[in-house]
Amino acid sequence: MIKKVVRNEARQARHARVRTKVIGTKDVPRLNVFRSNSNIFAQIIDDESKVTLVSASSIDKELKLTNGGNTEAATKVGELLAKRAKDAKITKVVFDRGGYQYHGRVQALAEAARENGLKF
Repeated sequence: MIKKVVRNEARQARHARVRTKVIGTKDVPRLNVFRSNSNIFAQIIDDESKVTLVSASSIDKELKLTNGGNTEAATKVGELLAKRAKDAKITKVVFDRGGYQYHGRVQALAEAARENGLKF
């Protein structure tokens, strides 16, 4: 029988492979992205102390989004994340795409964060 490929398991394997190389420190934390069908979430994480420094998502009440699962929402989440990072005095991060393709919503979030002051 042909074994069915489960897309999320393949994504998690890709993410685990990337995580061996992408590590967030106190000086340069990791910007992690999680994407579901209906929302998108982003966190800036210090892996050394295992603490989330800043987070933003499409379910934040501050954004007042009707649809959190499109590129427009991802752009707004990227802008909000960059603003919160700037308030926390974070300017440089390493980008962790979470095993997703750098395309669509993930790309929109990353580019919006870059345009609003995050360097990666």
